Amino acid sequence: MITFEPLQITLIKKKIPKMEFIKKVGISPSTAARMWKNEYIAMKIIDDICNTLECDLTDVIKFIPDKDALQIEDKE
Repeated sequence: MITFEPLQITLIKKKIPKMEFIKKVGISPSTAARMWKNEYIAMKIIDDICNTLECDLTDVIKFIPDKDALQIEDKE
């Protein structure tokens, strides 16, 4: 499972509100909503995010092995 949790942390560290982030990167609110739900978005958008925020890929996404993701979902 890919999670966008690092992006949320990056936005907090850089003091960028979500709506400002959406405008700055040039993504649609529906794309942002998919990200907050850890759903698929195009690699091009991830590239745009890294370029816009001047950050590394690990500041945007994180890989969680499926067995660990299942344990997280069970706790929720």
